[in-house]
Amino acid sequence: MDRRTLIVSGLATLGAAGAAKAQEPGQNGPYQTPTYPASPPAYPNQNHPNQTYPNPGEAPAEPFTREEMVNNVSDFLGVTAEAAGGAIERVFRDNGRPTAYIAGQEASGAISVGARYGKGLLYMKNRAPLEVYWQGPSVGWDLGGNASRVFTLCYNLQYPEILFQRFPGVEGAAYLVGGLGVNYLQSDEVILAPIRAGVGLRLGANIGYLGFSRKRRTWPF
Repeated sequence: MDRRTLIVSGLATLGAAGAAKAQEPGQNGPYQTPTYPASPPAYPNQNHPNQTYPNPGEAPAEPFTREEMVNNVSDFLGVTAEAAGGAIERVFRDNGRPTAYIAGQEASGAISVGARYGKGLLYMKNRAPLEVYWQGPSVGWDLGGNASRVFTLCYNLQYPEILFQRFPGVEGAAYLVGGLGVNYLQSDEVILAPIRAGVGLRLGANIGYLGFSRKRRTWPF
């Protein structure tokens, strides 16, 4: 075998050995293929739409305690803590802790057919107070007029926007406790419990509803 043949044979042998070594798996090799997960990691509400995550904007409203409501009703309506506590105790026993309340003033009058107008502020925890208006008609054995303050406890009201609708009166849900008049209004799951004092009671035999709005309305219907 001549010299040229030996050189070509040696180069071919070295090339084959190098290629085989490059294909062998090992830690000392020049390159290793990285391992990837079978599927990309799941991100909230993308790959798992049914997975829920806390969202501060959708958190349920935080309810008020009995002590908070007794103090607020007593201060706003100008009644004793005992009188406020009696009314609050009755409402809490019926419905539990409210998620919001409205403190405002209203005027009403009736000659069989009546109307009621009011204005106040809606309070919810961790939210700024919101100005609201309400108006509504009533029909029944009712005569007279009054202007009074009214403190309304709101139940199952998780967002302020839900308030802006009509709330019919609940039949047979008007009573006096400690000189304060309480009646119930309800629409679906939301219950309102207006508390009125003194001449502002007017809990005569009448039926009707209250409609809440962001702006004042002159037409009560």
